[in-house]
Amino acid sequence: MKMIVLLSSERVRILNNLGAITVCLMAVTLAGGQTGPGEKPPIAENVFKNVQVLKGIPVDQFMATMGFISASLGMSCTDCHIAESGGSWEKYADDTELKQTTRKMLVMVSALNRTYFGGRREVTCYSCHRGGDRPKVTPSLVELYGAPPPPEPPDTIEETGQPRPTDPILDEYIQALGGAQRLAKLTSFVAKGTYVGFGETDKTPLEIFAKAPEQRSMIVHTTIGDSVTAYDGHIGWTAAPAANTPVPVLALSDGELEGAKLDADLSFPAGLKQALRQWRAGAPASIDDREVQVVQGSSDGRYPVNFYFDPKSGLLLRVVRYSESPLGLNPTQIDYADYREVAGVKMPFRWIVTWLSGRSTIELTDVQPNVPIDAAKFAKPRSSAH
Repeated sequence: MKMIVLLSSERVRILNNLGAITVCLMAVTLAGGQTGPGEKPPIAENVFKNVQVLKGIPVDQFMATMGFISASLGMSCTDCHIAESGGSWEKYADDTELKQTTRKMLVMVSALNRTYFGGRREVTCYSCHRGGDRPKVTPSLVELYGAPPPPEPPDTIEETGQPRPTDPILDEYIQALGGAQRLAKLTSFVAKGTYVGFGETDKTPLEIFAKAPEQRSMIVHTTIGDSVTAYDGHIGWTAAPAANTPVPVLALSDGELEGAKLDADLSFPAGLKQALRQWRAGAPASIDDREVQVVQGSSDGRYPVNFYFDPKSGLLLRVVRYSESPLGLNPTQIDYADYREVAGVKMPFRWIVTWLSGRSTIELTDVQPNVPIDAAKFAKPRSSAH
């Protein structure tokens, strides 16, 4: 689903409504900018002007780094860039005092990790800032003696002692959806629904096309043009109206590409156990005071994906996936609800996607199973504008 993770197509729309225009587009990784065969993502300094520190990384990773900084400091794009940059990509290149300070901080953090932690990422912007524009240097008595917030599960589940078995949890999930035989009979679907971004009230129409085993696309029909995320089983792209992005059609790299693959896999979850590896179960956790079972897998050993299952129904309630930026892990969380039966298979008709730069709500209104889908729906999209 995106049906599991909605990528930059929806992020473009939300950030535009917030006045941030696509900075912090996606949560992605710094693992060399790998994409599918024949697709090389544009490099940051070849698209943006005045890039001085974050060179040599794909545009989506560069934008993810902006999102990490924004979330860590609780600042919007125009807080660091000049106000005029809200309406002009060219103005983002203008230097400001805050940008110059940020460059120094990036160098400092890199030096700390290299010098004192053997190059491991132990210190990030968030380590000190925690959502504030200035690090706190004095302990807070309110925080010390106040009610602590509920602990979040760790990013990575470590194997300690006797490993907990994951097969029963995953098998129960498949059974709760309708069983392996019914899932195998669902080979494609076309869904229609609505999208609402953070702070919005108007619902925007969307369409989802999915074909087993690993093809999926989503189209959000915005008022200024379509925003598209497509994955053909090997290569993924996002496309958005040209006014909203410096790269109207962008090949996905590394973590974002893995996210698109995960969306396709979870559209047909019968093969989920084989799609990921390094499965391990974590200690029980809770969502809204509701106990859940936690299972973690990984596509290639680099990007963990946490799954939260309802032990009573066996259904999937939440997925949290991570991708890397040069500064740290960028989380994306998807919460599922309103499971309904389609061709004997239960599917979530409502989900909320939350990431460092926004939140959106997707609601399906109609799902047509086992219908023919033109292969062009999963091919490289084109930018559009009305």
